[in-house]
Amino acid sequence: MLEFGAAASTALDHTDAVDEVVPPLLERLGGTPDLVVCFFSMEHAPAASGIALSLSERLGTSNIVGCTAQAVIGGRRELEGVPGLSVWVARLPGVEVRPFALQVVQVSDGYGVTGWPNFDPDVRSTVVLLADGFSFPTDRFLERLNEEQPGLPVIGGMASGGEEPGQNRLLLRTDALQAGAVGVALDGPVEVRTVVSQGCRPIGSPYAVTRGDGNVVEELGGQPAVERLRQLVSKLTPKEQVLARGGLHVGQVIDEHKAEFGRGDFLIRGLVGADPDTGAIAVGDAVELGQTLQFHVRDADAADEDLRVLLDPVPDWNPRGVLLFSCNGRGRRFFGQPDHDAGQVARATGDVPLAGFFAQGELGPVGKRNFVHGYTASLAVFCEPSDPSMAVFEAAEAARIPVAPPASQPPVELPEEPPEPDGTPEPDGTPEPDGTPEPV
Repeated sequence: MLEFGAAASTALDHTDAVDEVVPPLLERLGGTPDLVVCFFSMEHAPAASGIALSLSERLGTSNIVGCTAQAVIGGRRELEGVPGLSVWVARLPGVEVRPFALQVVQVSDGYGVTGWPNFDPDVRSTVVLLADGFSFPTDRFLERLNEEQPGLPVIGGMASGGEEPGQNRLLLRTDALQAGAVGVALDGPVEVRTVVSQGCRPIGSPYAVTRGDGNVVEELGGQPAVERLRQLVSKLTPKEQVLARGGLHVGQVIDEHKAEFGRGDFLIRGLVGADPDTGAIAVGDAVELGQTLQFHVRDADAADEDLRVLLDPVPDWNPRGVLLFSCNGRGRRFFGQPDHDAGQVARATGDVPLAGFFAQGELGPVGKRNFVHGYTASLAVFCEPSDPSMAVFEAAEAARIPVAPPASQPPVELPEEPPEPDGTPEPDGTPEPDGTPEPV
C-alpha cells in the first residue's frame, strides 16, 4: 500500500521550519519514507544543504530531491510572499527509487548531458525532474528524450526565485547544487498519472498548416494565416476580442491520429508575430507542415475552467498523493484570489498529501511527448497500480531496495549550444498576459 505525507512551514529560520514539518510527516507516514521531495523559498537558499542534511537525519533516508522556489505550495495553501518550506514524503513498497543529477559537459562535436539513468522498457517508470533554467537546456534535452525514449513521462518544474546564475539551489540527497538538474526515477508498482492544465480555451476552428517554414506559418487551411486570424477575430464576442488583443496563443495538436481534438491534445505556444503584408504569423515554436493548429485565449476564467475540466476524472483514479508544479505567473496575481490551483487540486483529490511550488517553467507530457510549458499547472498524481499483477506487496511492506547511482553511460548529445553561463532561463515563446504579438 502506497503511503504519503506532506507538511509546510512559514518559519523564517530553516531549523525552525524543519522542526515544524518533520513531526507531522513521521506521524502521517508511520515509518521511514522511500522518497523525500522538498521545495523552499529563497530565504532558505543559503541553508539548502543544511535542510537536506537535517531531513535526511530525521526522516531516515537520503533519497531527497528538491529546489528553490519563488513560492511553495503545501496542502491547500499557496505560500506567496512569505518564507516557505514544503516537504512531501512517500513510502513506495516495491518501487525502485533512483535519485540522479544531470550536468552539461563538452563532447567532441558540441555538448551533452551526463547522469541520465538507464531504464528497462519492460518496467513501468516515471521521472520527476527539477532543473535550473540558467544552466540546463531542458527544452532540447526533452526533445532528444522524446526521440530516444518515447513514452517515458517526465513531470516537474524549473527552479525559481533566483534572479541570476548561481542563485537557485537544487537538492540531491544531502548536497546542494547550483547548476544542472536533479531528478528521481521511479520504477515499479506505482502509477503516476499526469494532468497538464495550460490555462487556455480554444476559439474558432482548427486548421491544418498548408504552407510554412520553421515557426512561421504562411497558410492555414489554404488561406493566408493572417486572413484566418482576421476572420476569427471578427466573429469573437466582445469579451473574447478583449482577450485576443491582450495576447493570442496557438494550440499545436501533438497526436494527429485522433478524430477530434479537445483539452489536453494541444501544446500551447505564444503567437509572437503577424505580418499583414505577407499574410504570415509566427509561433513560439517550430510548426510542421500538415500539423493542426487552433487559436486559444488565456485569462483567469479560461485557466480556472481548463483546470476544473481536466481534474474531473481525477477522483476516479483513487489518488494517494500529489506533486503540483504551478507557473509563477499564476497565483494570487493572476486569479485575483489566494490558493487557486492548490485548492482546486485538493478538492479533486480529496485532500491527499500535496506539495509543490511556483516554477519558472513547468514540465509535463502532452500527447505522450514531454515539453516545457508556461502559465501551466502540471500535476503528478500518485495512484495505486491499476494493473493487479503489479500490486504484489499488499500483505506486508516490501524490503527496501538499495539505491544505486545512475548507471554509467555516454552523455546524451544535444545538437545546439547550452545556455551561456550568464544567460537567463529559456523562454517558452509565450508573451506576458498583457503583452501583444510583435511584427514578424
